[in-house]
Amino acid sequence: MAEVLVTLGIIGVVSAMTVPTLMQNYQRQSYITQLHKVYNEVQQGALRYMTDRNAVNLMEAGLTNSAAMQEFLRDNFKIVSMGTTDSDMPWNNVSYKNLNGGSWTSGTWGCGPCAVLASGAWVCADNPKCYTYSYGGHTSWYGMFFVDINGKKGPNIIGRDTFLMELWSDGVLDLPKVSPACRTLGVCDGDSIEAIRNTGTACEGSTTYTHQRCFANILNNNWEMNY
Repeated sequence: MAEVLVTLGIIGVVSAMTVPTLMQNYQRQSYITQLHKVYNEVQQGALRYMTDRNAVNLMEAGLTNSAAMQEFLRDNFKIVSMGTTDSDMPWNNVSYKNLNGGSWTSGTWGCGPCAVLASGAWVCADNPKCYTYSYGGHTSWYGMFFVDINGKKGPNIIGRDTFLMELWSDGVLDLPKVSPACRTLGVCDGDSIEAIRNTGTACEGSTTYTHQRCFANILNNNWEMNY
């Protein structure tokens, strides 16, 4: 009987140690799955947008202003509500934090709309003509892209359920400086794409929309949230 009790006690201790870890891993995978879904839908939609218009990039296809970006989102997502800027959307009433518990400042989205999706996600999407990046004789264009995969529902933490990235003019979602010229021609401001993604403010210290290392970590680790 004593041996049985000892065995049960050991099982209980092991369970107490492993169950929380399993739950955390499950939650991380859930976040990744939802983020990957939005990521794929945006890129597939961008490719379709260019193909339908026989264009080589999104700017040539006409995705150059907020009105066109609204149409793009409506064509690719089930939209509950949409505003022309972030000030029209409810997500401004949510306080976001970084992984260190510090405050995160949302900034403003002046080049595109914000929308509440039927899935519950919130997105803000600049049109890809909003910003210009030049390096090595090549100029590329991009817009900021924000996604909160579960909207107002918590934890509302950058790197867990909320992410920042860039929508480049070729329809690819990636990081600053990982431009079309870098990806296709190798003209990169860094030793490698992975190295470029790993520059800048650390994921856990993100305080504004230009800090995108959390998404970089996920891309560099083959869609694993190992932080």
